[in-house]
Order: sequence, then C-alpha cells, then structure tokens
Amino acid sequence: MLDDAFFNVEQWLTEEIARDFAQKEGTAFINGNGTAKPKGFLTYPIAATPDATRAFGTLQYNATGVAGGFSATAPAEQLIDLLHSLRATYRQGAVWVMNSKTVSIIRKFKDATGHFIWQPSFSEGRSPTLLGYDVVEAEDMPDVGTGSLSIAFGNFYHGYIIADRVGTRILRDPFTNKPYVQFYATKRVGGAVLNSEAIKLMKFDVS
Repeated sequence: MLDDAFFNVEQWLTEEIARDFAQKEGTAFINGNGTAKPKGFLTYPIAATPDATRAFGTLQYNATGVAGGFSATAPAEQLIDLLHSLRATYRQGAVWVMNSKTVSIIRKFKDATGHFIWQPSFSEGRSPTLLGYDVVEAEDMPDVGTGSLSIAFGNFYHGYIIADRVGTRILRDPFTNKPYVQFYATKRVGGAVLNSEAIKLMKFDVS
C-alpha cells in the first residue's frame, strides 16, 4: 500500500502524529498531572494573596465574588482587576487564555461608554485582543462554573517552561509484522511553572 498509494502516506502519517501530539501537549500544559506528562499550570496550588506574601510555586487568583459567574454590575472591571494584578514587568507579552465558551461570554461585555472591550482582529494571522492584550483560545481551559479557574492572564514566556527534548521521532518497522509496516512515534516533552508571579487566574466563586 505504501508503495502504491497515490500520495505520500508516510508524510501524511507524520503530520497526523504531530497534530495529535500537539493536541495532547496543549491539554497537558493546562491540566497535566506531571506523571509521564507535563505538569499543567492549573494543577498548581492557588491563593488570593499577592506576590509579596504568597509562597513560591503558588499562583494568585482573583475571585469574581459570584459562584459560577461574573459580577452582574461590573464584569469588565473584574477583568481589569485581573490584568493589573500582574506586575507591569510581566505585562509586556502577556496574553489571556480561555476556552471558546468563556470567549462568547466576554465578547458581550462593554465599557462605561458602551463600547465592546473585545476587539476582533481584522488582519490574517493576528489574534483578537481584550483590553489591549492578545487572546489565546484553549479548549482545555474549564468552562465557567462554581469554583472554576476559567481565565488565565499572564506572561507564559516567563511563567511556564516547556522542555522539548528532541522533537517527534518516528521509527519505520517493515519487518516485525509482515506484510504490514508499523510506525513507532515518540516525543519527550516536559512543562512546569517557572515563575508563579507571571501567571494570574480568575476564580468564579465568592472567595
């Protein structure tokens, strides 16, 4: 089949494997438990205390004051508070991270003048912005719910380290299971919070 196919099967398989690995890595960088996979930033301890008094390795969160939702009176202001909980040192290059359901909620928010705080991108390859910062849609972020950590804002370049050992390696084996050709794919990658001051979270709860 590999020799007779009208397209490059091995190249197609390599691309599919790379896509599958990328999806699994994205999940692990957010929720991974650190066992045979990266340790996701949402699995670290959290506290409401500021940088000066919070233990190293513990991420700061801002509570919305409402179980499972934003404040009914000033939801946009809660996003501003989260933004400014990140020190100016880290705001250059910071991004918002949330899933598409959370995006659909925030896109309806307006400022005091009646303008939407969400700004869609009109340029190819550019992300939309929220309060002037790019938005990354990550479907592995939790939906808004009671106690959920559904929004992150931070400088992940400084806050989270990814160690990619050698990239994806694929071994072609045409001998073990003739007449079939087997492919073995491996990738060594790790991830962990490097600087817990550079990532902030929003918790949808009263405290």
